[in-house]
Amino acid sequence: MSDTALLTAQAVADTKPFRPKVPPPLTRPLGLFAFLKAVRENPIATWMQAHFEEFVVAGEGAMGRITVVSDPDLVRYLLVENGANYRKDDLQRRVLAPGLGNGLLTAEGDEWRLQRRTLAPIFSARHVAGFTAQMDKAGARVAKRLARRDGASIDVVLEMTRTTLDVLERTIFTQGLSGDPDALGRALTRLLESIGPIDPLDVFGVPGFVPRLGRLKARPALRYFAEVVDELLDRRKAALARGEAPHDLMTLLLAAQDPESGKGLSDLEVKANIVTFIAAGHETTANALTWALYCVSQDEGVRDRLEAEADAALGEDGAMSLDRLPFAKAVMEETMRLFPPVPFLSRQALRDDRIGRVKIPRNSTVIIAPYVMQRHKRLWEAPDAFIPDRFLGERRDAVRRFSYLPFGAGPRICIGQSFSLQEATLVLAHVVRAVRLTLPPDHPPVTPLHRVTLRPKEGLRMVTARRH
Repeated sequence: MSDTALLTAQAVADTKPFRPKVPPPLTRPLGLFAFLKAVRENPIATWMQAHFEEFVVAGEGAMGRITVVSDPDLVRYLLVENGANYRKDDLQRRVLAPGLGNGLLTAEGDEWRLQRRTLAPIFSARHVAGFTAQMDKAGARVAKRLARRDGASIDVVLEMTRTTLDVLERTIFTQGLSGDPDALGRALTRLLESIGPIDPLDVFGVPGFVPRLGRLKARPALRYFAEVVDELLDRRKAALARGEAPHDLMTLLLAAQDPESGKGLSDLEVKANIVTFIAAGHETTANALTWALYCVSQDEGVRDRLEAEADAALGEDGAMSLDRLPFAKAVMEETMRLFPPVPFLSRQALRDDRIGRVKIPRNSTVIIAPYVMQRHKRLWEAPDAFIPDRFLGERRDAVRRFSYLPFGAGPRICIGQSFSLQEATLVLAHVVRAVRLTLPPDHPPVTPLHRVTLRPKEGLRMVTARRH
């Protein structure tokens, strides 16, 4: 195990950490129709016990030959050393492309390489560090809003969605997003709920021109997004023409050029990436913060340490010092271990391959599931327990590379990973310093639902108690 030497079973037993409720692994395979029903309702409920115990599980199923790989060395091979042999599979593209277009998340081949080279400088460490003040202000704003609602019941998902959209408006779209930010959040939720359930037609490779119920339901949200993005683009181009455009990520996106060819992005590529930044850039962070606040509320020891750190990290000017928030960062990293923003990655083999004794036929699917790997019994001590200390000091250094993949790995690792983690750490610290959140006794069980990302199945309603 990667962290066994530093995190012993006795130490875990002594601390009695919180263990979030999740769908239990299956002990026997489901029949075809039961599987199709289950994978549509909640894909993470279809994982087998063997997936959390074995490093490679291969077999034939409803979606053809599938090989699930959880060995970190083999993951490195698949995503890095022989990554050219594996592209995003057709099922994943059919699910994501209707909502996100052909942006960085869904593009392939030369088109993806051009976009990645072009956009990489925008998310450099220097640029991301420059957004600290704006992220901090967004955290202070939500903290103030929640403190005013002392004793009230709040929708945590909605509050975190508002906050991550606020961050986007302060960093990427500083001229503002058109319309009501809550309306944008609701449209995104409708979009993910519509395209998220896996359609049996996609499982069996039915051509895309055959209507899918989810895509039909998603049309109003897609039209709304198209209108928002078109207006954003038109306003920014007009501001650039007048020489009045703010120096934010959107301006950088329009001005970006491939360092090798000097070519910029087309309007369609710009639009697709704006939608990707709105969807992936705020949805995943909002969900991570939601899960973090839930887990913290259920572990008194973690809560007390986090509150003390946040109190000490607040400066006289009301700003949080990011450098003084190592435990808050560890809480976010542990949250994303248990509830990874992207629960699984799927790839299609372009040519026959072999990993160890297992053959991977051409056109078959390989799945690397962060949700599985990050709860794997051979990689983690107490894999189902919430223990932020895993990500502090020597324990963080001991985490085996390619066993922790909340943002993916290899050339296609999430370009906004440092942006997201920095944002989440600051917002978390502001919230826990301002209020203590508790789960009401009548709240339904809090369990994850896989809808492209992982979100609480019944939402998350919590009661605020002002601290300062």
